Amino acid sequence: MSEKTPRQIVEALDKYIVGQKEAKRSVAIALRNRWRSRQLDSESMKDDIVPKNILMIGSTGVGKTEIARRLAKLVQAPFIKVEATKFTEVGYVGRDVESIIRDLAETSVRMVRSARLEEVQEKAAELAEERILDVMVPEPKKSVVNPFGQLFGSSDNDEAETTKDEPKQYAAGREWCRKKLLAGEYEKQLIEIDVEDTNKPIVGMFAGSSLEGMGDNLQDMIGSMMPKKHRKRKVTVEAARKLFQQEEAMKLVDMEEVTEEAVKLAENSGIVFLDEIDKVAVSGNHGGHDVSREGVQRDILPIVEGSTVMTKYGPVKTDHILFIAAGAFHMAKPSDLIPELQGRFPIRVELTSLTQDDFKRILTEPQNALIKQYKALMGTEGIDLEFTDEAIDRLAKLACDVNNQNENIGARRLHTILEKLLEDLSFDAPDMDDDKVIVDEAYVDKALSEIVVNQDVSQFIL
Repeated sequence: MSEKTPRQIVEALDKYIVGQKEAKRSVAIALRNRWRSRQLDSESMKDDIVPKNILMIGSTGVGKTEIARRLAKLVQAPFIKVEATKFTEVGYVGRDVESIIRDLAETSVRMVRSARLEEVQEKAAELAEERILDVMVPEPKKSVVNPFGQLFGSSDNDEAETTKDEPKQYAAGREWCRKKLLAGEYEKQLIEIDVEDTNKPIVGMFAGSSLEGMGDNLQDMIGSMMPKKHRKRKVTVEAARKLFQQEEAMKLVDMEEVTEEAVKLAENSGIVFLDEIDKVAVSGNHGGHDVSREGVQRDILPIVEGSTVMTKYGPVKTDHILFIAAGAFHMAKPSDLIPELQGRFPIRVELTSLTQDDFKRILTEPQNALIKQYKALMGTEGIDLEFTDEAIDRLAKLACDVNNQNENIGARRLHTILEKLLEDLSFDAPDMDDDKVIVDEAYVDKALSEIVVNQDVSQFIL
């Protein structure tokens, strides 16, 4: 678990997300409190101190999802983002809510397995090299003593002498090949190898239903019962090394140990981001879809308040998983959620709408800011793309104006505007003779002003 202080967490988030100090502080404190509870000596106290879940309130595109995603990446915790609305799509039942925890367990196993595979790469590379040498210099088969040797003009002494020399020749040939292999002389040479067939048996009858967990288990069970198939492939030595290294690494990893650690990681460090929670809020007491929405809240409730969910990796307790819920709450209020669910999200934080200055900072400040991304993309075509300060100011103002005039989609508006601005350049870039393009205010006005001014056109294009 991360030992970063709240201040360090906020500083790390500042590299990627502009503004929203209050939201960053809340998630940083929640994360530190989780670490603090793990340091306690009393086991009963550890179990009783559960994470304080967070409810983020703010319109789309202000950074709710990005804060949660970056936070999980920062502390290397299993993270999953789910839309609360997906559980209302199929009539009144919707998708099985417990699939949230099954997906989190899957993510956790993937993380731990990747870490374990990374640790054994060096050993796997050595074993892969030995397997390549086995193909290139096959071990001589043990000769069977011919009882009728005399009839065919050979003696037992000749046979014994040949058999005695073979191991020496084999060892010398193998070492000679190893030197050539290490020198990289065989990289493009084709060899025929025997590899495991990774195609799994298809079990599609349960896909997309509430029995998806049973489908996964059945597929794994059939996969383990079926004997592993092997097939011949003709590949280069370079490709064979990668295939063998992957196979050997998987053999070196103890999957039972991985599963055990992954379940603990999911239980103690997992983060679940429940997006669009406002879409399942119910204002007043109505029938129809509202019954379904309230049903979804009641289904989510036991997972948030702490229960045990069966997964194919074993039971996963949800008591210490951190839940971050988010929604715009334009049509509903947090108080429209059922009281039991409201009580499970004690930390409420409101994210502010983005201003023109925020848009300008988003374009330039983050580690992989949008302007830097487009410069890098054009750089692959040999074009040096440059934005003047005036152009950046103009783009920020246009984004702000369009958000005010049409639907406010936050920072995502910048993606739309920049794509439209650089559409012609992106198309013509491979055939251009110029190696430098300067985007100034005039360039922005020429490309976008007419669209912005015309309300009817802007709502469709931007």
